[in-house]
Amino acid sequence: MRVYIASPYSMGDQAENVRKQILAADHLMTLGHIPFAPTLSHFQHMVRPRPYEDWMKCCLSWVEMCDIVLRLPGYSPGADREVAHAEKNGIPVVFSLETLVMYSEKIKEMYGHKNDSLE
Repeated sequence: MRVYIASPYSMGDQAENVRKQILAADHLMTLGHIPFAPTLSHFQHMVRPRPYEDWMKCCLSWVEMCDIVLRLPGYSPGADREVAHAEKNGIPVVFSLETLVMYSEKIKEMYGHKNDSLE
């Protein structure tokens, strides 16, 4: 599945927040999913800073392209907006990797293991 990772970025230690999202993305890849880690834009922002709403516009657009949103813990108005946008667009939201794995298994059972869009 294409998994959008919504998590804190600007609240707290930005480098640590990026690190946590990268670790989650790597774990999702190991499980066979295709993660989108929006905090990687941190590196573009270091070179060419942009206004907050420019980043949110990009993020909300990517949410729409994903099959599910994984909301990692921590206070984040931006991640909360991403979750609300997903829910508004009928995209499932889960709050742990364990729940995502259970959801993924349930979808595979419903549609069969040969569905390429699930991997």
